[in-house]
Amino acid sequence: MSKTIKRLLVTGLMCLSAGASALELRADAPERYTVQKGDTLWDIAERFTGNAWEWPEIWYQNDQINNPHLIYPGDMIGLIDVDGQKKLTVMERGQASRTVKLRPGDVKMSPSARVQPIEAAIAAIPMDAIQGFLRDHRIVEPEELAKAPYIVSGADGRVLMGAGTKVYARGKVDGQLASAYGIFRKGDVFVDPVTDEVLGMEATDIGKASVETVEGDVITLMLEKTNQQVAIRDRLLETEDRELKSRFIPKAPGQRIAGEILAVTNGVSHVGQFDVVALNRGERDGMDVGHVMLIKKAGEVVYDPVEKEKIRLPAEDAGSMMVFRVYEKMSYALIMRAQRPLKVGDYFESPKI
Repeated sequence: MSKTIKRLLVTGLMCLSAGASALELRADAPERYTVQKGDTLWDIAERFTGNAWEWPEIWYQNDQINNPHLIYPGDMIGLIDVDGQKKLTVMERGQASRTVKLRPGDVKMSPSARVQPIEAAIAAIPMDAIQGFLRDHRIVEPEELAKAPYIVSGADGRVLMGAGTKVYARGKVDGQLASAYGIFRKGDVFVDPVTDEVLGMEATDIGKASVETVEGDVITLMLEKTNQQVAIRDRLLETEDRELKSRFIPKAPGQRIAGEILAVTNGVSHVGQFDVVALNRGERDGMDVGHVMLIKKAGEVVYDPVEKEKIRLPAEDAGSMMVFRVYEKMSYALIMRAQRPLKVGDYFESPKI
């Protein structure tokens, strides 16, 4: 669907259920806030609740609402008093507030029709921090990359090639030959720091090429686009049908998940706000896109002069992050808050719910 096509979204003032009554609002939460361009769902949730992962608790799921997590610049978010309790409500720009009583503890606001590009809705997190990462990285098994066809030469014997040039690859493909392939380069191999299990290999997306001819095990391809120059030994992998999601919803896992930060993608050991980090937990551990994790700073190792031994001090709260890409054995997350300096090897755990 073209980005210019407008989608009808039925929205209205937010509906609150008795199940949301446990939501704790910040003591300094503003009475009213108008959503601004550049805001994120995370920012707004923390402005009112202090905990971004509690955002889903303030939405009353309703068949009339296509996606209650879509809010737009100009929408007003504010507090209303219901039976002596402060409740959150979201109102579309220009709509007047009208309350309909459902049952004790419930508040429902009148729905209204909105015709607006879905792309205009605010994102959950700063998308510019992860868009390139979503597009340019993939986690694979080391064996998958090792057995994939590889670039052996460019046209006229070139060893570095860009878009619009011809390249030659050699190797066998599993199944039917595709019409186009992604070109990838070997990256880091991630190993669990506790079990030594290989969790996956990072394959960096170099470009895309279309297949022209095949003779024996030699494949002739035309480079359609490149993110950097293609080199000898780069590998061919089938392209993924990956949607570049922007509708992440912060949420707490339904079970306890804990692990360690394996790596930070900028190649250094120290971690800061809006850095992307690799985690040693994935789908098999219950990890899902949108899960919020609390970061625990590993305690320092100190010497106990009485017992004459080294001990590790307790871990301390150090920040929070949201998972945006999940694989079977590992996942990637974006650091949303860093209360103190972070580093590879720091622990993380799910919020207590």
